[in-house]
Amino acid sequence: MLTLTTLASGSSGNCTLVSDGTTHILIDAGISARRITTALKELGVDPAELAGVLVTHEHSDHICGLTTLTKHLPVPVYASRGTGWQLCYRIAFLEERLRTFEPGEGFRVGGLEVETFPTSHDTAQSNGYAVSAGGRKAAVVTDLGHVTPAVEAGIRGCHLLVAEANHDEEWVRSGPYPYMLKQRILGDRGHLSNEAGAALACAAAENGAHTLVLAHLSQENNTPARAYDTVRAALERRGAAVGRDVALDVAPRIGHGKRYTV
Repeated sequence: MLTLTTLASGSSGNCTLVSDGTTHILIDAGISARRITTALKELGVDPAELAGVLVTHEHSDHICGLTTLTKHLPVPVYASRGTGWQLCYRIAFLEERLRTFEPGEGFRVGGLEVETFPTSHDTAQSNGYAVSAGGRKAAVVTDLGHVTPAVEAGIRGCHLLVAEANHDEEWVRSGPYPYMLKQRILGDRGHLSNEAGAALACAAAENGAHTLVLAHLSQENNTPARAYDTVRAALERRGAAVGRDVALDVAPRIGHGKRYTV
């Protein structure tokens, strides 16, 4: 059995716990170390038993708890080579416990098999992860920019996908946003629109995913309901019934406890 628990998602920080019951890893540490350790204890996980932290990229809402967490716990940190350089520049003592890889390489952390794949974010070697155990597979992709063949290949065969939805293109174009904010949102390679997120969700569902979780939603230019409706409509146009063929959910931006079993 593989479980995935969203500790936080979106502009409040990004942090996901993946576990097979014995090996526990974090994907990103975008909330404070205190919030992470408190959440882990409430979930019945001893923070000292963390087997690793997998970092997608070096933006602060993905690593803000990493310094304090790794200062107090001897937990290995996994990141692409380009991201690793940035992390060591920010966290001087991290080099001795950093494990780097090239996007596309795989490795094992305890009982978990980890696959990596490059994403199209505007940072050095931004990366997505697919984690497998016992024949079950969960993938986490945020700060995506746009869907690429590498991303489609990376999520292939996953049973659960945590993917991004971030803005409705037509709503942003017609909404009462300042011109510069519109240009930043519509031109941002770092965040996936609801429409592109829906296409990614459909691709995952067609490849066997039975649970889809929308993450990284921004209250500034989106609402969870609007993103949910966009993705649901796209799935239904492809012939997949939400609630029957596939479960569709929204990860909380604040708080924790949304646990999904694969």
